[in-house]
Order: sequence, then C-alpha cells, then structure tokens
Amino acid sequence: MDYGTYQGVYTLILMAIMISIIAWAYSKRQKSAFNEAANLVFADEQVHSDSLNGEQKNKSARI
Repeated sequence: MDYGTYQGVYTLILMAIMISIIAWAYSKRQKSAFNEAANLVFADEQVHSDSLNGEQKNKSARI
C-alpha cells in the first residue's frame, strides 16, 4: 500500500467519526440532556432571585 491509500483510509475513518458525532448530537435520546444543560444558567438566576427575595423580607421584618 502506498501513501495515497493510507490517506484515503485515514480520510474515511475521520469522516466516519465526524458522522458518528453528528448523529450522536442530533439523536432524540440526547435532547433531554442538552435541554437540561441549556437551562442550568437560568436555574442559577432563580436561586439568586430567591435569595434576594429572602433578604428583602428579612430587612422589612427588622424595621
């Protein structure tokens, strides 16, 4: 086998890996995990706003 054949086989292997990654990313089984990860940013804001509301209630109770 010469160098050109190795390049062709290497290209096919990389193409198969790329197609596998794309298929994994767009599979329906991953959708819920990706949605959960996407909403983690908003979950932090909810915790922060809840703690701020608690502090405001404590301040009004002291006055």
